[in-house]
Amino acid sequence: MISTDDKLLCTQGNDFYLEGEVYTVGRIVNNKYFQLLTGSNDDHWYATLDKEGICVSFDSIVAEGDKARFDKIA
Repeated sequence: MISTDDKLLCTQGNDFYLEGEVYTVGRIVNNKYFQLLTGSNDDHWYATLDKEGICVSFDSIVAEGDKARFDKIA
């Protein structure tokens, strides 16, 4: 379960999320999507929690590497 203000550790980074950095969950959109803040002002991408874990998917034109992956910090 993901909640607003949860902290997530990036385990696979890309142009927007750096591996090893901690990011904060923003607004919960619905039971599948939630905002994941990038750390710079209120910028965010939409993340999802699926059977493989937490990820933000990107169009390969937008970012080098099509997914950033995260683990929830207990």
